[in-house]
Amino acid sequence: MNRFTNKTILVTGGSSGIGLATAKAFIAEGARVVITGRDATTLEQVKADLGPHAIALVNDAGNTADAKSLAAALAASDLRLDALFVNAGAAKFAAFPDVDEALWDQIFNTNIKGPYFQVQALLPLLNPGASIVINGSINARIGMPNTSVYAASKAAVISLARTLSAELLPRGVRVNVLSPGPVSTPIYGKLGLDAATLEATAAQIQNQIPLGRFGTPEEIAATVLHLSSPESAYIIGTEIIADGGMSQL
Repeated sequence: MNRFTNKTILVTGGSSGIGLATAKAFIAEGARVVITGRDATTLEQVKADLGPHAIALVNDAGNTADAKSLAAALAASDLRLDALFVNAGAAKFAAFPDVDEALWDQIFNTNIKGPYFQVQALLPLLNPGASIVINGSINARIGMPNTSVYAASKAAVISLARTLSAELLPRGVRVNVLSPGPVSTPIYGKLGLDAATLEATAAQIQNQIPLGRFGTPEEIAATVLHLSSPESAYIIGTEIIADGGMSQL
C-alpha cells in the first residue's frame, strides 16, 4: 500500500525501537519522514539507513525550548505535517520510597510536559485532517509496583489526548493514544536495573502476557499507521491498547 504518498510525517524519538520501526513503515508507504532524537551521531546513521525520504533533527523531547526550535526548523523548510507520532519518552522504575524529585522531573518533562508543548508549537504546521498519535502505556492502567511516576505520566498522556481531541476537532485534527504493553525495544535497557534484575523482571512480565511473548516494534508501528491514515477517520480521542492481552484478560 501507499497510504502516505506525498505526506509528511514527524516521528519523535525515531532513532530506535518503536519510533524507528514506525519511521520505516511510513517510508515504505511513500511518506517523507522527519525523525528526532538527542544523539546527533545516531540520528545521522539512522537517516542514512532510512534513505532519501528521511530528515533527521536533533531534539530533546523534554525541553520546551527544543519544542519551539523544532517547529521553527520545520517551518523554515516549508514542511507541513499530515501526521505526528509523539513517541519519544523516558521510562525509569523505582520503589515509591526511593523516588526523588529528579526522577519525577525527568519522567514528567519527557513524557508529558515536552509533548504538550511540542504539539502546541507544531499546531500551525498541521494540515487539515492531520492525525496525532501519542505513545501511551498500559502501565497507566495496571498498577504495576515500582512504576508510580512512569504510570502517572502515561495516565496524563491519555487525559491529554481526550482534551486535545475536543479542542482540535474544529481544526480537523484527530488525536488518539496507542498504549503498548511490553515490547522488545532498547528502552528496557534504560530502566536503571542491573542485568540480573532486568532479566528477572522481563521473565516475570512475560508470564503475565496471555499471548506468551513481548510485542515487536513492527506490530506497534502497524497500529500507528492505521491511526494516522484516513481509514481511521472515525477514531477520535480514544486509546488503542496493544499488549497481547496483558491488561485485558
